[in-house]
Amino acid sequence: MLLSGLGFALMAVCVKYASQSGLPLFEIVAARALVSLIISYIDVRRRGVHPLGQRKGLLVARAVVGTLALMCVYYAVTSMPLADATVLQYLHPMFTALIAWFVLKERIHSATLICIILSLTGLILIARPAFLFGSLHSEIDTFALVAALFGALGSAVAYVLVRKLNETEDSSVIILYFPLFALPFALVCLGADFVWPQGWQWLVLVLVGVFTQVGQVGLTKAMQTETAGKATAFSYVQVVFAAVLGWVFFAEIPSVWTYLGGGLIVLGAAINLLRGKR
Repeated sequence: MLLSGLGFALMAVCVKYASQSGLPLFEIVAARALVSLIISYIDVRRRGVHPLGQRKGLLVARAVVGTLALMCVYYAVTSMPLADATVLQYLHPMFTALIAWFVLKERIHSATLICIILSLTGLILIARPAFLFGSLHSEIDTFALVAALFGALGSAVAYVLVRKLNETEDSSVIILYFPLFALPFALVCLGADFVWPQGWQWLVLVLVGVFTQVGQVGLTKAMQTETAGKATAFSYVQVVFAAVLGWVFFAEIPSVWTYLGGGLIVLGAAINLLRGKR
């Protein structure tokens, strides 16, 4: 899980650097999908499983949701401090609980309700709307904030779909479907805006895909060798990695509001996690 957190944090650094160097967002997504497609296909062949899987409709749905969520996450990463963009991803337990309650009619436990309240409070502290905070309002771009929220929501939906797919599908097939959809979708959206990478940009684009794969492999291995509760508890270290890397590479210093709001969001997710381990 430590390796997974570091991998995803380094992926965010590469995405932000690639964007700041002049590469379009859809080109970064396409590069990430291409690298993931190659690695995932090799893994599927190595495992000897059918690449198209059994529940194709559900696999495609997960790929579509995952692609849209990734677009939102990448936009947030390139438009706000890494620490803020990362900590807002931990709103997904709140969204998952609400989706399960609305769609699956699952009961919301007291710990989950606490998680929702803390997450919403943390979100307000990070967003700091002007009508509540006046002169202390946040300077975070509103569109970037909305993108981060949709990224967390999409991650929650994708997580619910993956839980269902794990009943019948190999993990390599689930991962493979994402680039199968994301690559052509990103290329169509990119259109004539393609920018030919120069020098270090080539390496950074490759590293976006490599570090993403490192994060996914680390997460998968952790889930295979330890209980989900214990493994997931270590995922919060990604926030620390993001804060440190944002400071090292982009001179970003998290504000006290980020610490307060992020702390409440992570605390809410941790309480919800501890309830699930009982």
